Amino acid sequence: MVFKKRTRVDLAKKILLEHITPIERVERIPIKDANNRVLAETITSAIDVPDHRRAAMDGYAVRAEETTGASPANPVLLREGIDCVRVHTGSPVPDEMDAVVMIEDTIPAESGGMVEIRSAVHPNKHVSMAGEDVCHGDTVFGSGHHLRGCDIAMLGMIGVSHVLLYACPRVAIIPTGSELVPMQSEPECETGKIRETNGIMVGLYVKKWGGIPVYKDIVIDDPDLIEKEILASADCDAIILCGGTSVGARDYVPGAIESLGSLLVHGVGLSPGKPAALGMIDTINKTAGETRALPVLSLPGYPVACLIALFEFGRPAICELARIPLMPDRLMRARLGAKIASKIGYLTYTRVQVTGGVAHPVMTSGAGILSSVTGSNGFVVIREELEGLDEGGEVDVIWIE
Repeated sequence: MVFKKRTRVDLAKKILLEHITPIERVERIPIKDANNRVLAETITSAIDVPDHRRAAMDGYAVRAEETTGASPANPVLLREGIDCVRVHTGSPVPDEMDAVVMIEDTIPAESGGMVEIRSAVHPNKHVSMAGEDVCHGDTVFGSGHHLRGCDIAMLGMIGVSHVLLYACPRVAIIPTGSELVPMQSEPECETGKIRETNGIMVGLYVKKWGGIPVYKDIVIDDPDLIEKEILASADCDAIILCGGTSVGARDYVPGAIESLGSLLVHGVGLSPGKPAALGMIDTINKTAGETRALPVLSLPGYPVACLIALFEFGRPAICELARIPLMPDRLMRARLGAKIASKIGYLTYTRVQVTGGVAHPVMTSGAGILSSVTGSNGFVVIREELEGLDEGGEVDVIWIE
């Protein structure tokens, strides 16, 4: 397999992201559907939260000055309902009271209607003040904020029911290859045919990362048909093609991208995933009369190589389009159970199974063996400048989620 140039993964990613323009389209939707989305407006609170003083503990609301000197050995007697009022966590504190004594620091007196206060408190002790959480007029979230579950709860708390968000990127997924048949077919009926499954795998990750997968039919290895399908998908925000990206006689996808726009990268220092290609095509928005650049990713047809190239290039591209911050991988520190070999100049993904704090290599090669991923729970990534890792060394394992 010969490429004109092999580009480092970090450089290839940088080149791609520099050409991507985040989506400007916006939509207003209910907050219950806004998780993992990005705000296109500033949210300001119209209320105080809480809007009243409330008890932070179960106990008795009191006037702090009347508890001076109180202790277990020298309790202060207060009249319940007059000098002290029973309160529960979150309930309003009466206006005439300025502190709360915890229930465990009190005992009902033997004489009816009296309470022994066994701890002195200062003003505002165990009292949440009005506006303690959020004040009227506070900027709660700025435009561009990535919403999480806790943020949705805050929106509901200040009375916001709908929010203006940047639209999710629509990603066309085009499987290519004359050997492919739809996933529901019976390929055994035709010799040399295999079920197409890269499309569903890519689509599920696109959805996980905040995009909307747009599934396209299989395109056979024909340059004209591949170009036609790319152009037919130009109403999306990005295009991912699976297969046909190497330098063989039937690998037409990179050439199709180049003929329709610019081929930024073809061939990367990624193992598996070397044949990946990245490009841009210009499309015209007929409604706005504007030209926009559309990222096009050509991923290898072998499923493991497809998946790893998708992690390295598809995920950051989708996040850039959606304005979602690229979160760090979930890592676990483990001890390597066996030596791993790698090739200098390639960022190498090794499939591992972590058991009892030990990462056991499952497979270091085999870009077409999907069971090597499904039988693993993580990847150990070996940097380009290293020629493998020794047994017993500590490594970071990226969880496969």
